[in-house]
Amino acid sequence: MVGITKLGQVSITVRDLSRAVAFYRDVLELQYIWETNGMAFFQCGEVRLMLSLPENSEFDHPSSVLYYNVEDINETYNDLRSRGVEFKGKPHEIGKLGDNTIMMAFFSDTEGNVVAIQSETPTTK
Repeated sequence: MVGITKLGQVSITVRDLSRAVAFYRDVLELQYIWETNGMAFFQCGEVRLMLSLPENSEFDHPSSVLYYNVEDINETYNDLRSRGVEFKGKPHEIGKLGDNTIMMAFFSDTEGNVVAIQSETPTTK
């Protein structure tokens, strides 16, 4: 048995650490932990987010898409737009998962990484 129990940390490659820190701290309001040696760390629920300058060309590439859960996707969408975030489209239904409707909206951070907000709400009949 391997024993993996949860996702502990996600890393995103950035080109301008100061600009990225300002975006994640001030615009997305993630909890800033600390910065050291070309890396900055944020707490996002139980998962830690690491922003890092690439150590070498092997790590110099766009990241996976991060999906941030939010309570009210429309409220969060409007709040982030008021902070200058440019979304690729309005919140829209992705599909149904059991009795829940999954809604998402996508945008890019200051480093060109695709990010999404998502919400799961009970499906109304």
